[in-house]
Amino acid sequence: MTKLKFAGTFGTMLLCSVAAVPLHAQSAPATAAPSEATEDDGSDVIIVTANRREENLQEVAGVVQALDADQLRQDGIVELRQLQAAVPGLSIANQEGNVEIFIRGVGSSNNTELGDPGAAPHLNGTYIPRPRGLGLMFYDLERVEVNKGPQGTLYGRNALAGTLNIITAKPRLGEFSGYAQAEIANRSSYGAEGAINIPVGDTLAVRAAGYYVDRDYGFRNVSTGEQASQLKPAGLEENYAGRLSMLWEPDDRLSVSVVGDYGKETGTGYPGANIFGAVTATGLRPDKLNLKDVVYRGMQGDMENELWGIQGKLSYDFGTFTGELTGSYRSVDFYQANASSEGIDYPGRDLDNFQYDNFSNNFWQTRSQSQVYEARLSANEDQRFRWNLGGFYFKEDQAVGYMAVADRGYCCYSGTEFTMPDVNGESFAFFGDGTYDITDRLRVFGGLRYTEEKKSRYGIGGNWALTLGGEDFACCFATRLGTEGFRPNLLDRPNFNVSAIDTLQGRAQFLIEGIRSPGLRDTLIQQIGAIADGTNPNGTCIDRTDIDNGFVDCPAGFGGGFSFVELTIPDQQIGQAKFDFVDWRAGLEFDIAPDSMLYAKVSTGHKSGGFNDSFNGSTIPEAFSPEKLVVYEIGSRNSFDAFGRRAIFNLTGFYYDYSDQVFQDLTCINLDETQAPPVCNGYSLVNRNIGASRIYGAEAELRLKLPAHYALDLNAAYLDTKVTEGVVADARAQDFDAGGQSPLVSLVGNRLPLASKMNLSARLSQWFDIGSGRFDWQALLNYRSSFFLSQFNEDDIVFLDGTRQSALDAGFPDRQNGFVTLNLGAGYTIGNFRLEAWASNFLNEEVSQKALVGSSLNIRFLNDARTYGLRGRITF
Repeated sequence: MTKLKFAGTFGTMLLCSVAAVPLHAQSAPATAAPSEATEDDGSDVIIVTANRREENLQEVAGVVQALDADQLRQDGIVELRQLQAAVPGLSIANQEGNVEIFIRGVGSSNNTELGDPGAAPHLNGTYIPRPRGLGLMFYDLERVEVNKGPQGTLYGRNALAGTLNIITAKPRLGEFSGYAQAEIANRSSYGAEGAINIPVGDTLAVRAAGYYVDRDYGFRNVSTGEQASQLKPAGLEENYAGRLSMLWEPDDRLSVSVVGDYGKETGTGYPGANIFGAVTATGLRPDKLNLKDVVYRGMQGDMENELWGIQGKLSYDFGTFTGELTGSYRSVDFYQANASSEGIDYPGRDLDNFQYDNFSNNFWQTRSQSQVYEARLSANEDQRFRWNLGGFYFKEDQAVGYMAVADRGYCCYSGTEFTMPDVNGESFAFFGDGTYDITDRLRVFGGLRYTEEKKSRYGIGGNWALTLGGEDFACCFATRLGTEGFRPNLLDRPNFNVSAIDTLQGRAQFLIEGIRSPGLRDTLIQQIGAIADGTNPNGTCIDRTDIDNGFVDCPAGFGGGFSFVELTIPDQQIGQAKFDFVDWRAGLEFDIAPDSMLYAKVSTGHKSGGFNDSFNGSTIPEAFSPEKLVVYEIGSRNSFDAFGRRAIFNLTGFYYDYSDQVFQDLTCINLDETQAPPVCNGYSLVNRNIGASRIYGAEAELRLKLPAHYALDLNAAYLDTKVTEGVVADARAQDFDAGGQSPLVSLVGNRLPLASKMNLSARLSQWFDIGSGRFDWQALLNYRSSFFLSQFNEDDIVFLDGTRQSALDAGFPDRQNGFVTLNLGAGYTIGNFRLEAWASNFLNEEVSQKALVGSSLNIRFLNDARTYGLRGRITF
């Protein structure tokens, strides 16, 4: 057995061997291929940190999948979303820059400033509250760990579904080394990556790494309009990032590490495509349509995301226990103007007879500064009772903005703005966890964590509305907003206090202050500017050939203004909430043989609660409580000899009790109390704890090393999910003639979104020597059975008047058919040079990974199209 010391944040790692084509084993870039004898003994030990300490994966009472940097590269996994091809039960989608992670059907799509992830992302073990730009950290890696099931005790808040931990390569003491690689790919993509490790004396080392990619995501612009046909489709990216790491170990007891990183994403953004019109026009299901043939119009999509952070860790070994202090600061600055579209193309659609001069669009802005601190004491591994005690503190300051402009309306302009310059979140926790050896073969473990958190925000939210009267008080003149060059002020507004704005002049001023750069052909400022500056309380009536005002003409006798003016501005938004909860775990481990372990455990997790938007000036918005998950799990982890080599077989069964589940529901926002009884003529969606679900399933893992240098990895997951409580408003049938009211629908018996019953990942690989080098290849096959994209599960729609319509006929099919993806890789290594070819999604499966479903909306967010390329890599 060989002990290899990997200096860095995670200390010493125990490896029995290192493989040139590893089977999930973590490894460092090697300068030469290992010997055949070392490869074929099959005794790879995989080290993970699932229990907040380094341990052999086969000794972890739970399901953890770990893939090292070499494995990810050879699998053709070049960006974060593609990780789900190798990890059954994992779903990752990108909605307008928000990375949403689901594990075994559990997660969260509430990604506003009031929401939190349901599967907690981490970087080097440190919590990442806003996973925008998480893919920018996907370079110079040591490994990625996916920890399935709730991790509330050891990882805390929002580890309801589990954790995804990206672990970067650490500096190595006494070693000058590094690598450089470059790649080219189809769809005009190319990139480069590299790192250098520099020793500074015997006790200090520095590692610098960098990354660049120019990537095309494969959407197609099918617009035929002169201007619109020149728009670049969504998903184009040009990203770059850098990381600097330092490790200082002056003796065997003290270790100090610091990691700083910077990254920037630019491109055309990540909006989805609305397929509602295509489905209702053709009656076709989504799998019969080309979802990536998008009809773009209006403004060019634009996205820019700048993020940076610094992490520090101090560890000291006191002999019988180790003390550890960690701290992290992370900044995210995200802006996106959507690549606007009128849905997708479909058979029979006349793209030439279409109004491309429409600049209706959505704008997003997020700024986040977060701090995470933890102090932990842990017993050293050679003790009978191994324990952790610690305290955790988290603080996040956010500022968020959203604006929807509705260009080319024919009357009564109405847009939307929700901008919150002051959003605060704070959490602290205390925890203890331990494992006690009752005998040499029997162990008990348990843990307890208390968490307290609070949230607050201040800002504005609601409609922009202009009702501008024409001749003979006719209603009303149209307004253009968002044309070429338009950009909203959002977080750079000079004022967010609307509580005292009660005059027409004040409302006009507030609307104009929301515009940073007016569009070339916008009319709003021209129409109400005279109201804002006081020169004409009736504004300025204009008549433009590019606005069809129908029967409305400019009136006479109103000083060049409108016959009447009504202006609506957003409401004040003030909210706060405070929660506390306790997570715990308890279990047994029993070694039935030296290489076989049985375990049983119960564990819990929570996802943070929050509050909703406030309406009609209310300062006490409706709050929702944290979601809770209790999981019962049994399993076995086994190593054995097969074909003269070491093999692995693990089996796990689990049952989830999911309570206080949050679903979206309706609330009344405009109650007419002049009628008896009072009548609601305005509704909005809010988050409420009105659901519960049960989940059960099993996972199996088999890793074999076969003769002739073959290796086979199989991971399979079976999942059965069912909603057991939940009656909600059916947003698919929202009736705006009834003020936005929706009928109620029961979700009981439905499956959870994104939860396939069967998910299988199979990897077959082989290596052999050719000449003075080594050739290897592998194929990664992933099968997912069908799943639903929303909680409605394609149930029929029953409208307020009692009529019934199928989900397909109404435009809301949300079942994703089962599919197979195939990733391929091959490489040739000679000395310190390696040439690789790879293909991701080789079969070019078009898969919906997320859907937004509502009135006339069925927006799909898709997987990446087929990508293949060639990569050269040199190590030193």
